[in-house]
Amino acid sequence: MDLGLDGRVYVLTGASRGLGFATAQYLVADGARVVISSRDAGKVRMAVDELNGATAGPAAIAGSAGEARAIGIEADLGDPETPQRLIDAARAAFGRLDGALLSVGGPPRGTAAEATDEQWRAAFETVFLGGVRAARTILPNLNEGGAIGFVLSTSARSPVPGLGISNGLRPGLAGVVKDMADEYGPRGLRVFGLLPHRLLTDRNRELFAATGDPDQALAEVAAVIPLRRLGDPAEFGRIAAFLLSPAASYLTGMSVPVDGGALRAI
Repeated sequence: MDLGLDGRVYVLTGASRGLGFATAQYLVADGARVVISSRDAGKVRMAVDELNGATAGPAAIAGSAGEARAIGIEADLGDPETPQRLIDAARAAFGRLDGALLSVGGPPRGTAAEATDEQWRAAFETVFLGGVRAARTILPNLNEGGAIGFVLSTSARSPVPGLGISNGLRPGLAGVVKDMADEYGPRGLRVFGLLPHRLLTDRNRELFAATGDPDQALAEVAAVIPLRRLGDPAEFGRIAAFLLSPAASYLTGMSVPVDGGALRAI
């Protein structure tokens, strides 16, 4: 199926690895151009080189794109200037902007009661406000038919033990998705959420390692997933690329679980 991605341009935050990078791979493979960002310049450079293949070269980092399908910038979504920098980079390199995938690092482990004021404030600034600010800045700059996806978590619908801050913030972002979808739908723009569960990302490997017995922790999680395994980031990337594409033109305002059936809600 032709997703209609050829020549379209997307920005992806937190995309030097993990779910964002997997999505960028599928977008590029189907003919799209991408601007990826993260806080680590070295990882951005390596990710851009991989997306472009052996011919990418250093000019693809915050410079002229040339024939490259991907460029990258070092940026923190918590920085109020980041959204405009992403818009400017996309337009300077590729001449247009059709959508965005907004992803940030997960908040620290611990229960909601254990988290300090400082941890709550820091997480709110990046996980919540950073995503909202990026969406409200990027949406008015999208071409008609554009789309923004928020990478959330199944904690938006069902609390995940030991991730109290995420349990507090993600449901609010799911509400923001619905609200923005209502506001921008009449302009031909779509907004949606993605709810990954336990996929084999570096983040989840860190969470498993923190238990002291990562193999046992992984086995226990897999045992309660109907498919009896954790997902691969590529499985998320395929779904995200489809939802961002014109092929999903009548899908908006919803949050899609990518969880192997883990969520029990109908």
